[in-house]
Amino acid sequence: MSNTKIVVLHLKEILYTVLFAGLGILLIILLIIMFVNKNNDKSDTAMDAKYIPGVYNSTFVLNDTSLNLEVVLDKDHINSIRIVNIDDSISTMYPLVEPSLEKIADQLYNGTNINDLQISNNSKYTENYLVNAIKTTLEKADPSQKIQ
Repeated sequence: MSNTKIVVLHLKEILYTVLFAGLGILLIILLIIMFVNKNNDKSDTAMDAKYIPGVYNSTFVLNDTSLNLEVVLDKDHINSIRIVNIDDSISTMYPLVEPSLEKIADQLYNGTNINDLQISNNSKYTENYLVNAIKTTLEKADPSQKIQ
């Protein structure tokens, strides 16, 4: 006498099992791809980027007045440099500050390295002072400082 066992499988149960197993495998593959690409992207962009994009500020003092220097950066170049809270009294007492900053900013916008800037003899002290303030601001956006 043979022991015959009858197994009844419903089509719905088979389809649900196959569907959930497929979705589980797909989810695992997607998680692996996401994390592998995320680690590679961080290292690639950190090596390729010249700056960390953002708006950076630093403070410097002229005649007992604190001025805020604002630098707006992309990952590859400087978009904007300006003094945020410059007063009329500072503009009057130091008339070379704004034109000197414009000269420096124009050179930096065109891709000149900050160490290779052309400084005029007429306002070399003002321009050197502004270049040092810009350098301290750019140090905050250095990607090699942020990677751990």
